[in-house]
Amino acid sequence: MRILTGAIAAALITTTGAFADPVDDNLVINGETEIVTRTAAPAHVSDALDEVMSGWLFRKDGTRAMQADDFDNPGMIFVEQAMDTWETAEGSEGKSCSSCHNDMDSMAGVKATYPKYSEAAGKVVTLQMQMNDCRTERMGAEAWKYDKSDAINMEAALSSVSRGMPVNVAIDGPAQSTWEKGKELYYTRTGQLELSCANCHEDSYGMMIRADHLSQGQINGFPVYRLKNTKLNGVHSRFKGCVRDTRAETYAPGSDEFVALELYVASRGNGLSVEGPSIRN
Repeated sequence: MRILTGAIAAALITTTGAFADPVDDNLVINGETEIVTRTAAPAHVSDALDEVMSGWLFRKDGTRAMQADDFDNPGMIFVEQAMDTWETAEGSEGKSCSSCHNDMDSMAGVKATYPKYSEAAGKVVTLQMQMNDCRTERMGAEAWKYDKSDAINMEAALSSVSRGMPVNVAIDGPAQSTWEKGKELYYTRTGQLELSCANCHEDSYGMMIRADHLSQGQINGFPVYRLKNTKLNGVHSRFKGCVRDTRAETYAPGSDEFVALELYVASRGNGLSVEGPSIRN
């Protein structure tokens, strides 16, 4: 029965959905920051994809235009909130983020390299995890909840100062085992619908499903402002929603499984530009 259900679900994606090519368009933010939205696939995914493409290319005209201008991008409201937080002293040490890092522009390029292996932690960590390490160990402040407002706003702000820089996530050395775990999760069918990440975002991108356009599932645009729920969304929250949609029990944001999956999926977009906070449906 599970196999039959999975076959029906796959058919719903590939046969009943109309095909719509990604647009041939260029993203330039504020008329000055050029964003690479399509490029040759990195070597480690070239057996599956010739080209990697940002989800921006799969959106409608109005949505794409909103992202091209910070005054129209509602995600920038949350970036501004995070910039205030950056300058605010918290915790027992009386420090703010700027106490160590000066202005936020000094963090340009950081977002492009996460997740990454941390020698101090002895494992792969996400940018939100590194932020919380700074808060607890250097500021004496409470850690932020994963993918919740404070953390996701700050991640969006750090992403905004890296826009236009190429995603360059390392997958070798001590990060390799985590990357391999993430790859396994990406290709493993789950839930009553027996679907994997690859079934939608590798095998079926360009198809229409439930009135939406399936993209390659690249995460270079995260955090994402979704028009659907009118707020910033983190990668792990989106993973959780996707797994839930296969009718499977899902993992928690910040879990080892989602850290591994984030590393793998981020590496599939190596060479695309950081573009968060982006806008999606």
